[in-house]
Amino acid sequence: MRRTKEDAEQTRLKIIAAALELFSRNGYSNTTLAMIAQAAGFSRGPIYWHFKNKDELYQAVLTFSQEPLERLIERSRKLAADPVAAIGHFVREWFRLLLEDRWYRQSFEILLNKTELTAQMASTLKRERKLTRDMVQLLEELIEQAQREQRIGAQQPPRSLAVLLYSSLMGITHTWLFSPKLFSLREQAEQLGDGLMELLLARPSGQA
Repeated sequence: MRRTKEDAEQTRLKIIAAALELFSRNGYSNTTLAMIAQAAGFSRGPIYWHFKNKDELYQAVLTFSQEPLERLIERSRKLAADPVAAIGHFVREWFRLLLEDRWYRQSFEILLNKTELTAQMASTLKRERKLTRDMVQLLEELIEQAQREQRIGAQQPPRSLAVLLYSSLMGITHTWLFSPKLFSLREQAEQLGDGLMELLLARPSGQA
C-alpha cells in the first residue's frame, strides 16, 4: 500500500509538471487535458483520478509552483527581529527564485502573461489575491517596525511603502518575463535589489 501511494504521488507530480510547462508555454485556454496527458506520458485516466477538471489541475499547478514564495513569506517573517534585513532578504530571494527556480518562474509567466482572468478563474483569483495581501501585510509590518526603530523614514505610511515595494517587484518581474531581452535580470538583480532598498531607506534631506 505504501508503494502504491508513492506511485500515485509521483504520477500526480508528473501531471503537474507537464501542465505547468504547457500552461506557461501555450496559456490556460490553449492547453487541453489531452495535451497534458500526452506530455506526461499517460492517458487522461490518471488526470481524472487526481483532478476533477482542468480548473482544479490549474489551481494545483499554481499552488505547487508557488510554494517557494509562501516559504519566503514565512522565512522573512521569522527574520523580523531585524526588519531591514528581513525586507532585504525578501527582495533578494524574490529575484533569486525567479532566476533559479524554473517552476516558480513559470507560475508568474502563467498568471501574468498566459491566463485570461475571467469569472471562471474565481477560485484562482481568490487565492492569488490572498497571497498578495499576505505579502503586502508582511512588508507593511516590517516597514512599520523599522520606522519605530528610526531605520526607515516615517514621512510615508507603512502601507503605502509596502504597496510601492511589492508593486515594484511585480513590475520588474512582469517586464522581464514579457520582454526578457530588455535587460538581463541575472546581471542586474543585485543592482535592482539595492536600488529598491535605497529608495525604501532614503530619508528626506535634513533628516538625521
